[in-house]
Amino acid sequence: MSSFCNHQGWGRSDTASCRALRVSTLYLLMLFCGLVSLPASAKVVIKLGTIAPEGSAWHDALLRVRQQWHDESDGGVELRIYAGGVLGGETEMVRKMQRRGLDAVAISGAGLPQIDSSVDCLNMPLLFESYEELDYVRSAIQVDLEKQLTARQVKILNWAEAGWVYFFASQPVKTPDDLKKLRLWTAAGHPESERLFKHFGFRVVPLDETDMLTALRTGLIEAIDVPPLFALLDRSYQKASYMTDLRWAPLNAATVIHLDAWERIPEKLRSPLIDAARSIGERLRDQIRKSEQDAIREMQTRGLEIVKLNDAASELWRTGVKEAYPLLQCAKQHPQLFAKIMRLHEQYKSSDKTPQNGQ
Repeated sequence: MSSFCNHQGWGRSDTASCRALRVSTLYLLMLFCGLVSLPASAKVVIKLGTIAPEGSAWHDALLRVRQQWHDESDGGVELRIYAGGVLGGETEMVRKMQRRGLDAVAISGAGLPQIDSSVDCLNMPLLFESYEELDYVRSAIQVDLEKQLTARQVKILNWAEAGWVYFFASQPVKTPDDLKKLRLWTAAGHPESERLFKHFGFRVVPLDETDMLTALRTGLIEAIDVPPLFALLDRSYQKASYMTDLRWAPLNAATVIHLDAWERIPEKLRSPLIDAARSIGERLRDQIRKSEQDAIREMQTRGLEIVKLNDAASELWRTGVKEAYPLLQCAKQHPQLFAKIMRLHEQYKSSDKTPQNGQ
């Protein structure tokens, strides 16, 4: 370095300049060799939105993902969480992610089909009778769904659940005719549910999730279809205090990230980060399943009434819904996936629950 300085014609008066040059060159060499860290400004920031309220199980799981990502990346990846719908409902957050205003969304099965309609195949009403059956079918089609989402420039970080959807109403609902008398909320931007409900003759009022409770309090709507944990968290059961004892459909959920944002993360970190997210997602599913019945019992102690159905009433619901399956978007737009799900459904009900090759 001294010979370089002398070669440049620098004398003793330029010793400080030469010393600074030596320090800068040494830093660059160390940075290249990985002996020093990048400055804080090189941190990858992932902005994630969700309607899950702070303090909920879903929000707590996201906090655990944030901490593990921080630890796995030595602070190089920061997950910034905007909870409670502060960035809008799920429809708006999907739009923001597609426009690159958001990097990621933790979203329910009502919002996921807005990214790709194939995900709605997991939301078919009155198809699944247990979580075990849902797991069986979902595990067999998960690769198919994730390929569809990847084609939409979205990567699944983990699959989650919000629980079974039930009807909560301001008066008892035993049959579809009972529900036809009430104004029923459905998530805005989810035309599949709206179309299905209208097929049954229900009076549908599409609204963002963030507007549902206000509409219930003001009488704009009189019935909602939500999981018990949602009804307990936002206290909507206090206005819709009758719950029909009918598992309408499982409300699947997922945490998704735009591929552009995912690829900003250094490649060597991607595997441990997604492993962390998926492990936490699995624990969350177990937690939600265990908490669901606790939530129902808790609401019952506070005035919720369970509307029991006899066999004849249950059959009315199931017959009407199954007749509508060919009208569903899943059957129309994804016939192969629909057929596969129906085969798996029948296979699960049989004694042999092992998927055959090609299924």
